[in-house]
Amino acid sequence: MNSEKKFVPVMITPFNLKAKVDLEVVTRLIDFYLAAGVKGFFANCLSSEMYSISEDERLELTQHVTRYVNGRVPVVATGSFGLTIEDKAEFTKRIYDTGIDAVILITGHFAKVEDGDDVLIRNFDQMLKLTSDIPMGLYECPAPYKRILSADVFNSLLETNRFVYHKDTSIELEQVKAKLKVLKEHEGNKLEFYDAHTPNAMFSLQMGAKGMSSISGNFYPEVMVWMCENATNPERQEEVKWLQSELSSVDPLIHQAYPLCAKYFLSKRGLPIRPISRAHVLALTPQQKQVLDEIYDRFLTWCERLEIEPVNIGSLLNY
Repeated sequence: MNSEKKFVPVMITPFNLKAKVDLEVVTRLIDFYLAAGVKGFFANCLSSEMYSISEDERLELTQHVTRYVNGRVPVVATGSFGLTIEDKAEFTKRIYDTGIDAVILITGHFAKVEDGDDVLIRNFDQMLKLTSDIPMGLYECPAPYKRILSADVFNSLLETNRFVYHKDTSIELEQVKAKLKVLKEHEGNKLEFYDAHTPNAMFSLQMGAKGMSSISGNFYPEVMVWMCENATNPERQEEVKWLQSELSSVDPLIHQAYPLCAKYFLSKRGLPIRPISRAHVLALTPQQKQVLDEIYDRFLTWCERLEIEPVNIGSLLNY
């Protein structure tokens, strides 16, 4: 397998003044991510406010991403929407037709909170039968509730050979380690494992994760790309440990009023993203803005110490 580590951002959705999806700014956002060195995109995800946009908007947004990316890097998107498994399968086919590389299935969409893993596996099995050979991914999304896959369930799903992507939100490193051990036992399996929890970055990457796919990429993707590229580099371990400590210390702060805070941060960096969100209706408080301003200053010090060149937003907007 290719040993390259990748950072895959969970894309945010820019809105115009009428709270409609702003595809022109989506284009500029894609340019920004690519200039930062990302190796893929997760469109139509929780960060995209997928539960706050319509079915048509999910499709339109995802198709815009795939067309503009045009094969430069892989694109995945959530497809498991609908009341029944048949509904989810139908929408999966529709979003796959936008040109994405794999359809992501939310684990919490396939069993109720009180259901056992037997129900989860049975529903996944039905979903796979209804969707032919469409490549799939797994996401332990926090909404509608976070359904963490056990190592045993993860093993069962790997044996189907249908999954190419997994976004893990276990948080607990022992659970991450257990799943990575299972993946290693499936030699030749094409699934790529991505951790969503930034405080795990150094540890997960060193244990064998393919990369990271965390909300921190909507603030400082260049830094997350650096971490993915250097976490296993024996010559940079002192800097890797220092950066991990820095990232972990600010991580709880960037989750407050998310994704609105990410839009504020990116607008501060020069992207034409308005501080408008359907998922978070309240405006940021002066105190929240001050915290983000301080994190922005810390971001600049990270770049300086690690010799990272922050993306020049002006150059992206001038063509």
